[in-house]
Amino acid sequence: MLVHGSLLSHQIWRTFGYVRALCDTYRLILVDQRGHGRSDAPRTVDSYSMDRVSEDLVAVLDAADVAAAHYVGYSFGGRSGLNLVTRTPQRVASLVVGGAGSGPQKGALDSLFFDGSADVLAERGMDGFVDEWSSRRGFPVDSGTRAAFLRNDSEALAAYFRASDDDPGIADDAVRAITAPTLFYVGSRDVQRIDDTRRTASLIAGSEYEELRGYDHATAVAAPEAVELVSGWLSEVTSSER
Repeated sequence: MLVHGSLLSHQIWRTFGYVRALCDTYRLILVDQRGHGRSDAPRTVDSYSMDRVSEDLVAVLDAADVAAAHYVGYSFGGRSGLNLVTRTPQRVASLVVGGAGSGPQKGALDSLFFDGSADVLAERGMDGFVDEWSSRRGFPVDSGTRAAFLRNDSEALAAYFRASDDDPGIADDAVRAITAPTLFYVGSRDVQRIDDTRRTASLIAGSEYEELRGYDHATAVAAPEAVELVSGWLSEVTSSER
C-alpha cells in the first residue's frame, strides 16, 4: 500500500519510479487520501481526523481482501501509516515512513507552504494558493506540481489543513508499542520534518533511519535514492514470504 502526501495523489508513485521498481514483485495498492485525487472531498474539518483517515485505509484493505499490508507513506501518508499501525497493528506487516513523525501538527503545513495557507485555500482557491506559494518562495511552482495541485478541491483542502493543525500527534507510548519492521527516511535538508522524523524513529525498538543527503521535503520522495532504499528494504523484509 503506497500513500501520498498533502495536495498530491497516487500518481506520484508512478511518476517517481516506485511502481516500476515494485510492480514485478508485489501487488500494489495506490491510494488517494480523502480530499485528494479522485477520492471523496468533504468540506468539513471533522471529516479529516486521523481516525477517519485510518478508517479509510482499513476500508481499502478490506475491499482489496488484504489482511495486512506492507505500507509505504510519505509526509501526510507517513503520518497516516503511523496512525494506522498504532490503531490497528494487525493490518500493517511493515511500515515505511518518509518525511514524517508522530509529533503535534500545529503549524506544520504552514511551515511547508506559508502562514495562513488554509485561509488562502478557502478564499482564493487553488490558483490563488499556488500563486501565493510561488510568491512566498520567490520562484514559480513547476508545471507538473501546479497541475497536480489544481486538480484538488480548495475548500476540501482548507478543511484538511485546519484538521491537520488540530492534530495533537501520537502519544510516545503508542509509538513505542509498534512492533512491525519500520523504516524512516528524510531529506537532510528537510528542515520542517527532520527532527520529528528522527525523534519518532528513536522511539521504536529496531527501527531503521536514513537521511538522504541534499534533499528537502519536496524532493526527497522523488529521489532515486529513496526508491532504491525503499525497494531494497522491502525486499529484505519480505524475503521470508517468498
